[in-house]
Amino acid sequence: MRVNWRSRSVWWGVFGGSLIPLSERLYQMFWGDLGTDPGKTLTESLGTIALCFLGMTLAITPLKRWFSLSLVHLRRMQGLFTFFYASLHVGAYLLFLADWSAFMDDVIKRPYIFVGLAAFLILLALAATSFKTMMRRLGRHWKTLHRLVYPAGVLVVVHYAWQSRGDYTTLFIYSLSLLLLLSARLPQRVFHSARSPEPE
Repeated sequence: MRVNWRSRSVWWGVFGGSLIPLSERLYQMFWGDLGTDPGKTLTESLGTIALCFLGMTLAITPLKRWFSLSLVHLRRMQGLFTFFYASLHVGAYLLFLADWSAFMDDVIKRPYIFVGLAAFLILLALAATSFKTMMRRLGRHWKTLHRLVYPAGVLVVVHYAWQSRGDYTTLFIYSLSLLLLLSARLPQRVFHSARSPEPE
């Protein structure tokens, strides 16, 4: 049986599936066990979920290029879920871990906070301009703006790496996967122009 990837049922299935991690975290908060430092556990798990959604969003173009699997119509939704979980991650950090009396000092003294904040601001800009109205307003500049997903992805990897605390296996898997997806999404003309001879 051939799956119609553009069907409404597939869209709703992906939408519902994207909410499962949130449901699990809400269950853990109220009825489960988040360990001895629940705020920290919740913050880190939401960040990991956001990283995974970023990876799934970045995978859509390579899937189309390599396997002719067109899921482009799901890309905006997955990108918005990336921003949604990144917002929950930032919100949990501000609520449970941030020292408001020295917040700016923390941003300056702890590079991983500064890098993570920079990545979040890029994701915010991408989410705010992901709708058709903004696409029409920005015109040809829209694609230029949304190529910021590449530096955002690199910043996310650096942010994650600075907090690995010795868990190098997980760090390697996530970092390598995300960097491969970033490189796979580079426009093909970049490689063609790199190989083309210099004009005489």
